Amino acid sequence: MVQERGIADILKDTVGNIQSLIRSEILLAKIELKEEGVKAKAAATMFGAAAIFGLFGLGFCLLCAVYALALVMPSWLAALIVGVALMLFAGMLFLVARSRWAKIEMPKKTMFTVKEDLEWMSSQSKS
Repeated sequence: MVQERGIADILKDTVGNIQSLIRSEILLAKIELKEEGVKAKAAATMFGAAAIFGLFGLGFCLLCAVYALALVMPSWLAALIVGVALMLFAGMLFLVARSRWAKIEMPKKTMFTVKEDLEWMSSQSKS
């Protein structure tokens, strides 16, 4: 004998199943994000270590340049030449960065829609 269920029971079971499915998906997303976060942390640590060792390597290469120049001129002059060259390079990078920074614009569409939203909310509160 097949027992017929009412629409209310079917809807109740459907809603319960959907809620259970949503909870399971959220739990799965949390687990995946945690795993990816651990991977991202390891990668970020490696990037940081690479940057530190790269800076030390650059420092030693610059020291090598000073020592190489010191073979043909006084040490103070060799260090001054390398220092001035670094400052010129830094200045050029600064100028390029400043010109690129000046070209950055505010997000016009977002600003416009936010302004419209604020105007709409203020008109709604006055009504």
